[in-house]
Amino acid sequence: MSQQSLAADAATTEAKYPRSIPYIIGNEAAERFSFYGMRSIMVTFLVAQFYSKLYNPTVADAKGNEVVHLFVALAYALPFVGGLVADWFTGKYKIILWISIVYCFGHLCLALFDTNLNGFMVGLLLIAIGAGGIKSCVSANVGDQFDKTNQTLLSKVYGWFYFSINAGSVFSTLLIPPIYKNYGAQWAFGIPGLLMALATIIFFSGRKLYVRVPPGGINKNNFVFISVYALFNIGKKQKGQSLLDVSKGKFNPEKVEGVKAVYRVMAVFMFAPIFWAMWDQNLSEWVLQAEKLDRHINLGFTSFTILAGQVQTANPIFLLSFIPLFTYFIYPFFDKIGLKATPLRRIGAGLALTALSFVIIAFVQISVDAGGHPSVWWQIFAYVVLSAAEVLVSITGLEYAYTQAPKSMKSTMTAIWLLTVSIGNLFDAYVNNSISNHGFFAKYTGSNFYWVFVGICTVFLILYLFISPRLKERNYIDEPDAEFQGNEVIAQTNNL
Repeated sequence: MSQQSLAADAATTEAKYPRSIPYIIGNEAAERFSFYGMRSIMVTFLVAQFYSKLYNPTVADAKGNEVVHLFVALAYALPFVGGLVADWFTGKYKIILWISIVYCFGHLCLALFDTNLNGFMVGLLLIAIGAGGIKSCVSANVGDQFDKTNQTLLSKVYGWFYFSINAGSVFSTLLIPPIYKNYGAQWAFGIPGLLMALATIIFFSGRKLYVRVPPGGINKNNFVFISVYALFNIGKKQKGQSLLDVSKGKFNPEKVEGVKAVYRVMAVFMFAPIFWAMWDQNLSEWVLQAEKLDRHINLGFTSFTILAGQVQTANPIFLLSFIPLFTYFIYPFFDKIGLKATPLRRIGAGLALTALSFVIIAFVQISVDAGGHPSVWWQIFAYVVLSAAEVLVSITGLEYAYTQAPKSMKSTMTAIWLLTVSIGNLFDAYVNNSISNHGFFAKYTGSNFYWVFVGICTVFLILYLFISPRLKERNYIDEPDAEFQGNEVIAQTNNL
């Protein structure tokens, strides 16, 4: 056997999954059960328990949607703060553990204050702090467990990490709506709280196995400090320099190049908010639409009627199927025929499918507006398309955030990716607030509401197709020991 073959066999033998991974994935599955379990009934609960008693149906729905999207916006804005705290002060392990306890108290408030809007809002605030505080650290913690010997497994582990998210989501969205209907809000919000407590215990149980990257402390060679300095010294920029180059006289040039890498990734991420503005509606606007559909399911050998909150289970179920399908068959197929499934191509295809899913939903709403009760199968079909879009955009973005960021900024980069979720939901909240207060978007109700998002997504897609071929990429996993070797080593890829 040749030396080359022996080296290949040795590399294959050494590529083993870290022992800490089951604890991280188990923790994520239980935490996502708690998060999606309470979200599965949040909008219907808010409308029925509080807003329908004060407003007409259109305004009540808009008020409920606004609260849901503001909650999600806060939950996904705070990962940026959690990432900075982890990178600077605590490390990922400590912040995940302690903020998880705050998370648990938030769930307790939801169960105790099911008839008190103010108390319920306090619970939502604590959950947003908990989910936000740990989110960027958990996903970045996955990547920290890998090194040169097993980095080839990283993409597959991120796939299984996302699989665990949706496994937790499947069970929660199947179980919590009927528990809410049959046993009331206290049980429906209390059970997700118990799962969050379990998630905390699972994470703590793996404490001796984690690879813990120590915090770097606050230093001047940081993303925030370099960016602020460049902004306030824009007048020093010389011809031919980038804006960040003015920081090289005061900061480590290697770190400045690292910050440039972050901004290159952010050029991709600026197209993600429209995806999340549309995706998150499947847990709010689509749920309210499902209440008006014919939800009777006839499978031939059996028939039953599902609750509006259970329809959203279609998303994680399809994801559980699509993740291995895309990872092991679709991507390799396109690679084999010469159309490489690069991250930027995946994201572009995902945006196109997102718009298509809303075209389907808009036609469903046209029927509802006319007084009809179309079959829930049409909404399920929209979930098929949206779930495929999620595999292409969300999983790719999660991996891209980690691999394209320098080592010292991985939690921060992941938090910036999650910040795109917040921005998308802030836009949703703004639209619903405008509707409830008879503002500009008040005329875009019914099917017109969804057509507006189809149009906006189409504009973003056209811009993406123009800009993405001009973007530069650099994988810091492939070059872990050299965060800076000059602009000449930054690979330009022909992505589209």
